Amino acid sequence: MEIKVLGPGCSNCKKLYTETEKALRQLGLEAQLTKVEKIDEIVAHGAMMTPALVINGKVKVAGRIPTQTELTSWLATAAMEE
Repeated sequence: MEIKVLGPGCSNCKKLYTETEKALRQLGLEAQLTKVEKIDEIVAHGAMMTPALVINGKVKVAGRIPTQTELTSWLATAAMEE
């Protein structure tokens, strides 16, 4: 599973990264988790607001930090689809 946190390095972007790590640990999943901070790469994903979360190439949320329930649901679903 490939997960990207899109954002210029703001506090919300860092929090989303940390919350995503926490959700992965909680579910016992392994994934390639990366931060994308370059604006051109963020725009290439189609995210117009940050922070944004991309799971396996699909933008799941942009402009807010999702709840832990949302995160775990999206990650579990992505893991089952692999």
